[in-house]
Amino acid sequence: MAQNHYPPSSPSSTGAQPLTFGIVVAALGRHFEVRTANCILRCHTRGKKNDYACGDEVGIAPAGDGLGVIEIRYPRRNLLWRSDAFRQKLLAANLSRIVIVTATEPGFSDLLVSRCLAAAESENIPALIVLNKADLTANLAVARERLAVFATLGYPVIELSALHGTDTLEPWLRDERVLLVGQSGMGKSTLINALVPEAAATVNEISIALNSGTHTTTLARLYQRGEGWLIDSPGLQAFGLAHLDPIALESAFIEFRPYLGQCRFRDCRHDAEPGCALRAAVEAGTLSVLRLEHYLLIRDEIVAAHRANLGR
Repeated sequence: MAQNHYPPSSPSSTGAQPLTFGIVVAALGRHFEVRTANCILRCHTRGKKNDYACGDEVGIAPAGDGLGVIEIRYPRRNLLWRSDAFRQKLLAANLSRIVIVTATEPGFSDLLVSRCLAAAESENIPALIVLNKADLTANLAVARERLAVFATLGYPVIELSALHGTDTLEPWLRDERVLLVGQSGMGKSTLINALVPEAAATVNEISIALNSGTHTTTLARLYQRGEGWLIDSPGLQAFGLAHLDPIALESAFIEFRPYLGQCRFRDCRHDAEPGCALRAAVEAGTLSVLRLEHYLLIRDEIVAAHRANLGR
């Protein structure tokens, strides 16, 4: 069970000025909104440092009416982020669960689900998969079949329709620190608005202030829910894992773990080498060929990204 603590440890200070503990609830360009025990402050950072994510616990110094300066970030328990050869995007920190939203319509990417699960596993964050729009039954059986490979691995899958209630999801969120991720079109914004009624109004106010329209998924934002919180994130079309190395990626595919180290060659790439334990398990029907294909595709992307960085 996740709970907020004010402060996480003994009070910190910069010089003679005591710092106020807060949690980052939104990143707005080079500014951040930080919730303290009493209010929300609009904060900036010292110098060019801006590597803060929703959920980060920070110490801030007052800087005028409604303003503050982030002076310190307390140690993270985990960090979920995505990256490719050229850039990285911090999604959320200090999570106790990640919820991956899929839907019956439009079709979802099972490869993206594997990417999200690998990112969560690499940071030891429990994952839940939601199948939204379950009231649209034309493609329900197909969606269930595509998610069965993940359910077989032990990842819980729940079905709901955000338009008709979120009762089945509520027990998974209660007093937890949760990030919702998913492709555009999965109904994540509808789900967020059902879970957090004030979300639409809050995002609209921010969009007007930034003069950036009213699209509900342009930025990640944290909403307090009881003793926990919920982070909405922009719709994903890609989820690069270039910050992992191939060995870490192997372990992030949880069903591979019993077979790791059992290949004939220590540097087995699991492509076509003789004596590959993973391929033998696929042939025996104990590992999913789809998941092995996902691993190989992501692994090749990571290798290519590392080579691109070496050449820069």
